[in-house]
Amino acid sequence: MSLPQILSFAVIILMMAGFVWDRVRYDIVACLALLASVAVGIVPFDKAFSGFSDDIVIIVGSALVVSAGVARSGIINRAVQKFFPNLTGFTPQMALLLVTVAVMSAFIKNIGALAIMMPMAFQFSRRSGVPVSRYLMPMAFAALLGGLMTQIGTSPNIVVSRMRQEITGESFTMFDFTAVGGILTVTGILSLLLLHRLVPERVRQNPSLDEALELSTYSSDATVTEKSTALGKTLNTILKPGEGDIAATAIIREGRRMAPLPDVTVQKGDTILLEGTPTALAHVTEAAGLKLSGKPIQQTPAAGEEITAVEVVVTIDSRLAGLSARRLALFHSYGINLLAVSRQGKRLAERLSEVNLAPGDVLMVQGGTKTLPSTLQELGLLPLAQRQILLGSRRRAYVPLIILAAAMIASATGAVPVATAFFAAAVGMLLFRVLPLGDAYRAVDGPILVMLAALIPVSDTLRTTGGSELIAGWLGSIASGMPAYGALALILVSAMAVTPFLNNAATVLVMAPIAVSFASALSYRPEAFLMAVAIGAGCDFLTPIGHQCNTLVMGPGGYRFSDYPRLGLPLSLLIILVSVPALLQVWPVR
Repeated sequence: MSLPQILSFAVIILMMAGFVWDRVRYDIVACLALLASVAVGIVPFDKAFSGFSDDIVIIVGSALVVSAGVARSGIINRAVQKFFPNLTGFTPQMALLLVTVAVMSAFIKNIGALAIMMPMAFQFSRRSGVPVSRYLMPMAFAALLGGLMTQIGTSPNIVVSRMRQEITGESFTMFDFTAVGGILTVTGILSLLLLHRLVPERVRQNPSLDEALELSTYSSDATVTEKSTALGKTLNTILKPGEGDIAATAIIREGRRMAPLPDVTVQKGDTILLEGTPTALAHVTEAAGLKLSGKPIQQTPAAGEEITAVEVVVTIDSRLAGLSARRLALFHSYGINLLAVSRQGKRLAERLSEVNLAPGDVLMVQGGTKTLPSTLQELGLLPLAQRQILLGSRRRAYVPLIILAAAMIASATGAVPVATAFFAAAVGMLLFRVLPLGDAYRAVDGPILVMLAALIPVSDTLRTTGGSELIAGWLGSIASGMPAYGALALILVSAMAVTPFLNNAATVLVMAPIAVSFASALSYRPEAFLMAVAIGAGCDFLTPIGHQCNTLVMGPGGYRFSDYPRLGLPLSLLIILVSVPALLQVWPVR
């Protein structure tokens, strides 16, 4: 073993130990590994930052923006409300969530697909009375499985496509992964439906600040216009998208106050007084096309100012104390719009514009991002913790789906590279104002992108120093007497063993060169072995740290570290048993 090979192995082993130790964040660990590689001379100075221009970084970042745009549109919520309004049984609910997440994960970032559907899991949990922990972990695993079905479904598939192009001159295409990935996804979903009882019932003990704020009940009012889809519908039907978290306190028709009976049919000009959580208010007003109280604030692109909604508290010295929004003329005098009011221990019976505000009231106000801070200070309003408020925001339901479909078609037909298609889709989300610019930057997972960019040159040292050929020789000596399925299983299990400690894309960057050299040493074609690496790297079901999807559900589900192997270990064994014969059938090694 040469000195460069020893140094390469040492840096990568120390880096993996840093990930497992988890005292320093993973992006810092990756950057330290890059600096160490440069310092010992195994990464040239001119190649140190080559990872930042790599297509993988562009694709991952763009996919996160696209996913955020689809999530913000609310189209998924509306589709479930329209087509599955009465789905109450746990098994049908679970089947719908798993299939939907898996299919979505084939075409958008799997963590994005999971994030889009998690609110549905909470709604189903409330309907069925089953703890949400029973839903979330299987959903995370289904998202990982669904990503195996297409080239863009998950980062490992993108990496192995590039590796094959470098080796054979021909990349994997969009749907080369579908045959084996589809078999694994169907098998995995059926298994999750049978094995879901292995998931423990956990109750989250420490809800986040956003969740605590979401428990607040706001009062607002909305008017039925000639363009409202609520025209001619009963009040009960209009409130259904609120999933029981919203109630009507009165209906005002032609100046008369009416009781909010469930079977009352609303008419043009009716004003409905509503009380509920911010999310429920947003879902109901948007689904019914109701006009919120106050004058809508239009986006002004020329001014470069975005419209946002924030929650504020009326202080004892506030100019608003004792006055109503109508008397203050909030919009005309200050350029802000009052969307809702929350007053602890009291139900408000007046129109929103007529409520006399009092110290301690929590208001939801809308305004421009540039002028809002100074306006709040002038009015004596104290902002609460920042969180995403969708009430009053204009959401374009179908535009993100059209943008996403265009990107999918362009990349699937080979008209443009995957990186270009997704980058264009991300820009389209901003150009058509599907996603505010601030939300887009928050959607881009900076630490993950930095980690990927830093790991690309570090992992490449295994190839440049000849370390991958050395490992392949060791594995080859182990598998020398093995049949093809044994050699393939060895690579698959090796990738699965590494991915809990590395990001899945980083696992492929380390393991793919080894797999290719391994296949070459045994005189096998590399395709099945590259696919095995992608599957192994994409199927981390054993820990909460190996993949973002597992990490994402850990807090909301109240899971412990030891909960994951309870369901993940049997699923991993099943994936190994099914993957090997499927790979040999679809991608012969001779």
